[in-house]
Amino acid sequence: MATIIKVDDKFQVFGFASAAEITDSQGDTIDADTLERAAYNFVLDDGSGGEMHRRFHVARLIESFFVTKEKTALLGVADEHIGKWWVGFKVTDAETWQRVKNGEYKMFSIGGVASTE
Repeated sequence: MATIIKVDDKFQVFGFASAAEITDSQGDTIDADTLERAAYNFVLDDGSGGEMHRRFHVARLIESFFVTKEKTALLGVADEHIGKWWVGFKVTDAETWQRVKNGEYKMFSIGGVASTE
């Protein structure tokens, strides 16, 4: 999970959805190549955001950027965020938006299934 960095008055929320090589709250880690593929597949497959892994389609992806060394070099920006996945969502559900806006929801959390083989 990663902290929400920006919330605006247009029902939009932005931040890092995940980071490679960091141990999450379940004790799992993901390598950069796998996370990059997962980020791209999320965009291609659906791009909808859920709420607490139970309610689905409460937000739509409006921005996605997986940070790589090559991209930071091309953009001429610092590489401190290499291996992280930046996202932006337009929240379409009023109840979910209120929870984001009042700070009840402070982080993004990606869901997924992984193989340890």
